[in-house]
Amino acid sequence: MSTSIDALVDGAQEALAEYASFTQEQVDHIVRKASVAALHHHGDLATMAVEETKRGLFEDKAVKNMFACEHVTNSIINQKTVGVIGHDEITGITEIADPVGVICALTPVTNPTSTAIFKSLIALKTRNPIIFGFHPSAQKCSVAAAKIVRDAAVAAGAPENCIQWIEEPSMDASGALMNHPGVALILATGGNAMVRAAYSCGKPALGVGAGNVPAFIERTAKVGRAVNDIVLSKSFDMGMVCASEQAVILDAPIADEALAEFARLHAYTATAAEKRMLEEFIFGVTADSENCAGAKLNPAVVGQSPQWIAEHAGFTVPDDTSIILAEVTGVGPHEPLTREKLAPVLAVLRASSPAEGIDLARQMVDFDGLGHSGAIHSNDQDVIAEFGRVVKAVRIIENSPSALGGIGDIYNAFMPSLTLGCGSYGHNSVSNNVSAVNLVNVKRIGRRNNNLQWFKIPAKTYFEPNAVRYLADMRGVERVTIVTDETMTKLGYVDKITDVLNRRANRVQVQLINTVKPEPKVSEVKAGAELMRQFQPDTIIALGGGSPMDASKVMWLLYENPEVEFSDMREKFFDVRKRAFTFPELGKRAKLVCIPTTSGTGSEMTPFAVITDDETGMKYPLADYALTPSV
Repeated sequence: MSTSIDALVDGAQEALAEYASFTQEQVDHIVRKASVAALHHHGDLATMAVEETKRGLFEDKAVKNMFACEHVTNSIINQKTVGVIGHDEITGITEIADPVGVICALTPVTNPTSTAIFKSLIALKTRNPIIFGFHPSAQKCSVAAAKIVRDAAVAAGAPENCIQWIEEPSMDASGALMNHPGVALILATGGNAMVRAAYSCGKPALGVGAGNVPAFIERTAKVGRAVNDIVLSKSFDMGMVCASEQAVILDAPIADEALAEFARLHAYTATAAEKRMLEEFIFGVTADSENCAGAKLNPAVVGQSPQWIAEHAGFTVPDDTSIILAEVTGVGPHEPLTREKLAPVLAVLRASSPAEGIDLARQMVDFDGLGHSGAIHSNDQDVIAEFGRVVKAVRIIENSPSALGGIGDIYNAFMPSLTLGCGSYGHNSVSNNVSAVNLVNVKRIGRRNNNLQWFKIPAKTYFEPNAVRYLADMRGVERVTIVTDETMTKLGYVDKITDVLNRRANRVQVQLINTVKPEPKVSEVKAGAELMRQFQPDTIIALGGGSPMDASKVMWLLYENPEVEFSDMREKFFDVRKRAFTFPELGKRAKLVCIPTTSGTGSEMTPFAVITDDETGMKYPLADYALTPSV
């Protein structure tokens, strides 16, 4: 077996080397030809899948094959995946795409041909050779799908070994492929055990988690549409899409209406006795029994019709039954039907309020489907937002069938995909719908950029003798705080300022803080800011030398933002624009006018202030453009 796996990987490595010379145009031509070839055979492949697996519906498998060909190709065809895929002249970043390498792809029995087509196309788009380990119960139809895509791709110019598969599938063979040193990445779609095995291989893996999707019909929903969406979704391919609903939660005011609508659409509601039969057949346990916690899904149930399931459980349903409903009392191990079923059987829960409905949805996801999907039917955007906030699902499907909404691009703008990541909630490495974007290594060239140089000065600067006369005409001056020292007061400079203010047409209220000392301290500026908060000035005038200027700047800041701590302001920084502490913008309550009387530090023009710590006596230079004076 190891020899055959080695041969597959060696062939893939040869294909990877050939891909190195391909252009984007060649790759896109190959993808188009391969998708058209698969589309041409979508019906044949659907027939083969139903006949081989004995599961699902031909029509729906045909739709999934078409989805993989059309929607997926349409979403990726214009993506750049070869060479330079982006360049930003402003930032100087150039992005270059490279293949991740040889991919090991594991596929499920539930969506065999569509998943093979999907993974083959995104691998071709990204120049990654892919080797499949198909589910043994779907080997023939999966090989047929992969062969159609491969042959068309090779005819269009792709390397001969671009798409390969294990001829004799087994757990051992898949394990050997996943663990092969020549495999760069594992793309796993299937059961939890397989996904866990993929993640345990010690190499990058893109896996998906289990889905236990709740659908909450809230009281403001369009009930008829919501029920129709759920029946359509749950019956699609006999419930085998992992994003299909596993329970419907009915808000009390619309519960009876919804159940009547389900009946109109041929949903059969099981009796209490029939519910126990379903539980026993599907999970091997009944509700509230001792061994509920160990319930295991009967794999024979997956993808079977309601009639088949009912018959094997021990009762009958009408021939036109679309899905089977079973009312349950709560969510958890004690109610096995609230687990993932992948069959047209739907648990029914009742909620007394939107809050309870959202909580039941949360419980469903937490119980057996963390990270996968949740559906909400409502016309109340607040309820929808709360559902999205509370439920730990990376896909919140709004007013749509969950099965077709989850795979994307039909009812919403999600990335079209048949591999649905569940994020860390579901122990997955991705939280998006997996596509070609996940299968490239993006290299980045960073051009050397000079750090931007800039400076900021007051918006208005007045000079010439007697420039203080501007204060007589300055707008918005009603209450003024003058910050200065005793010397300026004694020398009459404060009187000159008040004289100009008295010339204004309006009467100006003036507060004088003339207690600034050389090398102002933290306690002094805090006291000054407190006086300002009592007076509520709209204009602060700093008068004197560097000390009044520095003190007034910090008083201004603390006046407008008393919650700011000096210990934060004084922290060092490497780049003033990227500092850890962000100075608040100033000027919302007052403007700062600086009037120097000396040619000293130039503080009247700068964003700097020097304040001394009372306790240590250490001077701290504060620097931020928020401290730049207004005038």
